[in-house]
Parts: sequence; structure tokens; C-alpha cells
Amino acid sequence: MITLALAGKPNCGKSTFFKAATLAEVAIANYPFTTIDANHGVAYVRSVCPCTTLGLTCGNCQDGVRLIPIGLVDVAGLVPDAHKGRGLGNQFLDHLREAQAILHIVDASGSTDTEGNPITPGTHDPREDMVFLEYEMTMWVYGILEKHWQKVQRMAQAKNFSTEAAIAEIFAGLGIVQEHLLLATQGMKTELHRASQEELIAFCGRLLQVAKPMIIVGNKADQAPPDMVAHLREKQVIFASAAAELALRKAATGGIIRYIPGDPQFTILHEETLSPAQRAGLAQIRALMERINGTGVQQALNAAVFSLMDMIVVYPVEDESKFTDSQGRILPDAFLMKRGSTPRDLAYRVHTDIGKGFLYAVDARSRMRVKDTHVLKDGDIIKIVSTRK
Repeated sequence: MITLALAGKPNCGKSTFFKAATLAEVAIANYPFTTIDANHGVAYVRSVCPCTTLGLTCGNCQDGVRLIPIGLVDVAGLVPDAHKGRGLGNQFLDHLREAQAILHIVDASGSTDTEGNPITPGTHDPREDMVFLEYEMTMWVYGILEKHWQKVQRMAQAKNFSTEAAIAEIFAGLGIVQEHLLLATQGMKTELHRASQEELIAFCGRLLQVAKPMIIVGNKADQAPPDMVAHLREKQVIFASAAAELALRKAATGGIIRYIPGDPQFTILHEETLSPAQRAGLAQIRALMERINGTGVQQALNAAVFSLMDMIVVYPVEDESKFTDSQGRILPDAFLMKRGSTPRDLAYRVHTDIGKGFLYAVDARSRMRVKDTHVLKDGDIIKIVSTRK
């Protein structure tokens, strides 16, 4: 399962975002370091279910909206000099190991200082937070590399030694592979094993951008001053209100409204049952959604998976004529695959044995056989034919 991490300074709304995305019970409070241990939960990315164009009822979507599970990790807030162990820095950074991408949550309202302490809204510039998190993560990675650097330099004198392979081994626990390293070294004027400290730090920054890509989410957008919204929009920030999303998720669960995460609006089901306070609260949320086209929470998750990580959704089936599995369930599974994946890659995702015995695949829509080199597209429905079951 793909795992995303929520990163940011204390008290920027990470735990509210986490709860809104997962409906997991976590502590939320207006003071720094409410979260100490990482919270793990299941969130979802949203896609259009193929049953809508096939004239079928699959039973696995809601009004044609397919929600595909991903892992979400909410970790302790990060403060300046976290890479030196300040605050809960080392613990925070270690929890990023399991994530394939990062959602950096910033307080777009400017109502918390660098340490996460509450201040007057608009008095702190969230653009400063965007810079320091990237720096802290870069220095964390550099610190790991620095511990092994002298040994790498000595070994680099040997014939046929690969510096990239050696560094990949050092970073194996971070989910960093040699391909990431090769991309990060592109454009370097100095051979990696001869790089200066400054060049190594810059290399670690590029390595993070490749291996742990990040998007910025401007949380508390409903409280953000207009001038700050304009500044953040220039930085391609995704605006969100996790508090609004959480309120909608709870209202939908309670049968008060009809709302699917990611919808641009909601429908009140029984307005006569609402209190004046509930009406006012929903009116405020509706106005916010009109400004930012939703609450931004689902939009941020989708952007991380489909844009940042460049994933697509593929549906494996066993009966291509009925779009079912062996038990007759219609479109039972939805797999997130890297764009450019092939049917053979899908076969291995279904099961290692299926991949080992792969023969060919069938495009269920066209009923045409496709080769193992065929490039899958978003929304493809594929039957895998294998020598193994």
C-alpha cells in the first residue's frame, strides 16, 4: 500500500487533517506537540469507477466514486534544528522512512509561530515554514550519509566500485534506491565521491526531492488573510481546511448531509432538524468550498498520489466478458500502479506467483490480447493469463 506522511511544525493542523482523512480517533489541541507518537491510519484517493461507463453496478463505489485505500502517517511536529535532535526531531524524521511522498502541512492563517505556539492570525509568514522543513529533512539525510562518508571515500579507490550503489545500501532503510541516486547526481560537476560538504548537502536535497517528493498544503485556509492567500498561491500551495472536512465527514456519518470526500459541495438531507449553530457552521463551510472548490483535503491526497507520484488506477479481473473475479464480484479490486507499468507489472502486484507464470493479458474493454510490454492506462480493466493460479 502507498503510504503518505503528514509533516510540518507543531500545531499546524496535521492531526486534524489526519482525522478528517481517516476518521481515526487522535488527540487534537491548540498547543505544540499534541502528537508525540506517530498515528497510522487508512485514507483514500478518489477516482471515477469504470462501472459508470460500462452500465454496471459494481457495489464497490458510491455514486460512481471509487475510493482506493492508502496509508497515512501523522508524525510529531518539526521545529528548527530538529536534525540535531531538538524537540522530537529524530523521532519525527525516523517516521518518514516508510512514506513514499510527503504532504507538508503549513498554517496558512499565520496564527502559529515557528515553534507552533498560538499567536495573532496573520502575524507569521507560512512561507518561512516551507523553507525550514525542507532544510531540516535535507540535513537529516546528510547526517546519515556523513556517518558513512569516510568509508565510502576509501572504498571508492577500488576498481569497479560504484559510489551510487554504496550510498543506496546506506539509505536502503529509507526506501531510497539506486535509480533515485542516479537522478539526484544528474548535473553534478564533481564525481560524487569527491564532492565537498556543500555539494553533498545539495545532493541530499535533490535526493529527497526525487525519493520523497513533497507537496505543500495550506491548512486553515478559512482563516488565512487575503494577502497571504495570494502569496501562497504563487507557490502552488493546495489550500485546505481540515476542520471543515472533519465537520463534513462527521455530518455525513450522522446522516445530516450527503457528502463524498472530494465533492465540491454537499447536500443537506434534513434541514429542519438543524440547530441555528449547525446551519451557520454549514453555511460557512459552503462559502469556503465555493472559494477553494472543496475543502482541499481529498484534493491534496489525490494530488500527492496522482500528480506527485504519477500513479494510475488499474482493475484486474478474471472474467473479461463480465468484468468479474472468480466469485462473480464486479470490479472487486483497484490497484494503484506507476504510470508506464505493464500487464506483467500488474501480474506481480496481484501475486508473485501470477507474475512468474505470466503469459499474456486481455484488455477487458476491447477483448483484445495485449503484450507484456503494453503500457497500461488509467482506468484499464485487465485480465491476466498465467500458468499459475
